[in-house]
Amino acid sequence: MKDLIPLAGRTSHLLKQQKQTVAVAESSAGGLISASLLAIPGASEYFLGGAVVYTRPSREALLGITAEQMKDLRPSTEAYALLLAHAARRKFGATWAIAETGAAGPTGNRYGDAAGHACIAVTGPEGSEAVTTIETGHGDREANMRAFATAALKLLNENLEL
Repeated sequence: MKDLIPLAGRTSHLLKQQKQTVAVAESSAGGLISASLLAIPGASEYFLGGAVVYTRPSREALLGITAEQMKDLRPSTEAYALLLAHAARRKFGATWAIAETGAAGPTGNRYGDAAGHACIAVTGPEGSEAVTTIETGHGDREANMRAFATAALKLLNENLEL
């Protein structure tokens, strides 16, 4: 996690400077996005909460995403990442939300995505949103989890710096 701390520190600085908050909905990153943000002193000023949304029941219980909202949508897609981000932002009342969904490995997921595939979304004020897909090309689970968390923090920072 040491490699995530500088990015989380930048996020912390930007959020504090702008007096804004963040919520996190992550899946394959397994809590690393939240943990890196919480590792920075003063996190209570900007971090409102996070959820590891790894299963259908957790998606429903933690973010209130219904079966109707999931109609014609599947996990590990950019559209799903955006849905997670919007739900987390709304649920926590945050200025910003980060969401991640993917396949950490060592094998791909049941939807046909290869290990190392992740979609990341950021939503923010005035309808701002950004989404990206990354492919690491390998099945190293731990390295993929770190890569997903890194990409998520970078995407948030890019949007905070606009």
